Amino acid sequence: MFGHVLQRYPFLRLLLMLGIGVVCGDIYPYALSIEAFIGVCILLLISLLVCFYRNLHASFSVVMLLSCAALGFVLMGWKLSALDFPFYEGEAVYRITIEEHPEEKSRSILCRSVVNEIWVNDSVMSRLNRRKLFLLYFQKDSVSKNLKRGDVLWINAHLTPPRNNNNPDEFDYARFLRHRGVCGTGYVAAGHWKPISHQLDLSFSQRALDQRERIVDSYGRLGFQREELAILSALTVGDKDDLSEDIIETYSVTGASHVLALSGMHIGFLYALFWFMFRPLWKRFRYLKPILLLVIILLLWGFAFITGMSPSVVRSVVMFSILALSCLQSEKPLSANTLVIAAFCMLLYNPCWLFDVGFQLSFLSVAAIMIFYPKLYGLCSASNSMVRKLWGLMCVSVAAQIGTAPLVLLYFGRFSTHFLVTNLWVIPMVSLVMYAGVLLLLLTPFPALQLPVAWVTEKMIQLQNNGLRCIEQWPYASVDHWWIDVWMVVLFYVVMLLVYRALLIRTAWNMKVALISVLLLLSYNNWCIWSNTPKPGLAFYNVRGCPAVHCLTGSSQSWLVCADSLPDTSWMFRSLEAHWRRLRLNAPQIVTSDYSEDDVTFRDKIISFRGVRVCLLNDNRWRNQVADVQLPVDYAYISKGYRGSLSELSGLFAFRQVIIDSSVSSFYRERILAECRNLQIPYRLLEEGSVYAPV
Repeated sequence: MFGHVLQRYPFLRLLLMLGIGVVCGDIYPYALSIEAFIGVCILLLISLLVCFYRNLHASFSVVMLLSCAALGFVLMGWKLSALDFPFYEGEAVYRITIEEHPEEKSRSILCRSVVNEIWVNDSVMSRLNRRKLFLLYFQKDSVSKNLKRGDVLWINAHLTPPRNNNNPDEFDYARFLRHRGVCGTGYVAAGHWKPISHQLDLSFSQRALDQRERIVDSYGRLGFQREELAILSALTVGDKDDLSEDIIETYSVTGASHVLALSGMHIGFLYALFWFMFRPLWKRFRYLKPILLLVIILLLWGFAFITGMSPSVVRSVVMFSILALSCLQSEKPLSANTLVIAAFCMLLYNPCWLFDVGFQLSFLSVAAIMIFYPKLYGLCSASNSMVRKLWGLMCVSVAAQIGTAPLVLLYFGRFSTHFLVTNLWVIPMVSLVMYAGVLLLLLTPFPALQLPVAWVTEKMIQLQNNGLRCIEQWPYASVDHWWIDVWMVVLFYVVMLLVYRALLIRTAWNMKVALISVLLLLSYNNWCIWSNTPKPGLAFYNVRGCPAVHCLTGSSQSWLVCADSLPDTSWMFRSLEAHWRRLRLNAPQIVTSDYSEDDVTFRDKIISFRGVRVCLLNDNRWRNQVADVQLPVDYAYISKGYRGSLSELSGLFAFRQVIIDSSVSSFYRERILAECRNLQIPYRLLEEGSVYAPV
């Protein structure tokens, strides 16, 4: 079946090889030198010419596929090589330009900035011609709050490449930033920056972002507030900054998160609206069809502009632009070839989109709808048009869910059980809200007419949210804490296609192959459960601002013993959620004060767990104290707040190993390390990654 599909859709083979090349280029970005790559390109070009002129069709196909793989490899390599930057060990002086509007965080001001010059020792080390984007966090004060986009500054800072905390199963934040063109990050302390000038020239993307902000401001002037303003901004222009955690959780539990991310569905609504408006014209005047299709494409790109040219919207507009052009042919316009060509063109433009969750979910959902929708829709026939439309919407929802469920479980670990009811409710409501938003924009010159439309739109958003909150309260609204890996996702899709083939072509061989694939999937799942059974031990995580020791029992029960009496564990839970899902752990019990139960005892900042002692040093309670006999301590866990030395504690404890938290300052860390070397005590730095100690 798969070979038949590849023969029927030849561009699919090229897309697969291009994707393989992109993945290899991401894993080995500097595997080939420029000379070696040029040699490979020349060899492939000569091979293509020879195969073409000698009519070697099979060889030509092989060389063409290899050329696509090489193209993907080099495109990804070039994309990542553009992030090369001369990082220095210490601080240096940089001339930067703030590219986007600063974003206020809890303790800093985030400025997405481009580095233009590097000065070291009062001399220009480098003037950068290529765009080098950095995430710079300015210390929050009354002066940094006045920073604006376009400001040109001198900064004295230590810039570093993107780094992960190296905790198990942690989200690869460094890779995420690289795929979005970010070279690195840096912190700029107060008094370490100076304004130079302000740039008035705006790029195309900056003008687009300004237009999006004007639209959001106009919503505020029309009376939209808080939740309604955030939802309307997300649905119409893709601005999700003001969405609260409560509303995000509601949409996530009910399976409606996809409507908050402006993407293919929203562009599809607009495409359907423009199609409905212009189709009667070209049916009456056929010569107008190419012109009107071009108008539709321009309107879609105009919408992309007012949404800030976000990658998800651009991808969707590209796909629907290709769909509009394909409507010029007499055959069925929306075909697998159209979808594959759109994906191929997008990856040629930006190969990093292959790793974007939105890109994967968009194309898989459309592909699943094209594969499964006709069969599902054919299961029921109804004479009533309203029933047919309702059944069609249900079939689209089920088909899209079939195609995206494995990826949703992989990335989010959650499956919404009431997704069908959710989509039956939210998709019509979202379409109405979007059309109302378009009407609001069209009525901008007539403010008096905007007010009643704004009132109706606000009531529709409230009705939409209330309906989702009602679904959220239903029993078993979502199944959480799932964990699957990439190979299981691949097996899911293989099993899905083989079972679909067996149902489509009912032969004994197809049924056997499908059943064997199901057995392989179940066997692999059981092996994952067995291999990921938690083992008893102590885990020290690299989570800044929350020093804690995780006591693992070998079952689903565990304790998280915190050094602080009022710890902020929210970031730790978010960082380690995937790891705890893989181990199938329940949420650990938080211990912040004296505690004694089962195998865990915590008293005076000393943990005793199954014969292993850990001393939490985050204050000075033990300084200058002595005892008749030293207490053996397996691990001394030093975190922010302790200012003493290890020798001061030699009269109390006999340390076997020292764990140094990443919250400790660099000066004090070097002091502790030197002391460990003198006393010949082994040590581990959590900034290099988490530490697991079996018990």
